Amino acid sequence: MSMTDPLADMLNRIANAQAAGKTEAAMPSSKLKVSVARVLESEGYIGGLRVDDTDGKPTLTIKLKYFHGAPVIESVRRVSTPGRRIYRGNGEIPKVMGGLGVAIVSTSRGVMSDREARAIGQGGEVLCVVS
Repeated sequence: MSMTDPLADMLNRIANAQAAGKTEAAMPSSKLKVSVARVLESEGYIGGLRVDDTDGKPTLTIKLKYFHGAPVIESVRRVSTPGRRIYRGNGEIPKVMGGLGVAIVSTSRGVMSDREARAIGQGGEVLCVVS
């Protein structure tokens, strides 16, 4: 069965693994998922990532972070979906929780956080919001 929204599946796997108290979340890998995971790592939401190639199928493994026993990622929400793409200019990119959270944006220069996109004056597709 084909998956219509692999990025939403990734975000759900992370949220479910943290709710269950797991230390890692594994999922099928893709370039977009690795790019989003790198942004989460640079923003301090995850502890690290690893891509393994077993039997010709790449697997992305994300090391989850906890602070005093509580997950670092409180909420994660998919903004742009395959059925309804959401694009914003550099002045319209949302500030999540007044700058405490992060919006992940896919631009023509790659996948980056909302702060990076605003700094270089670049708009794009708002993939998800993490806080």
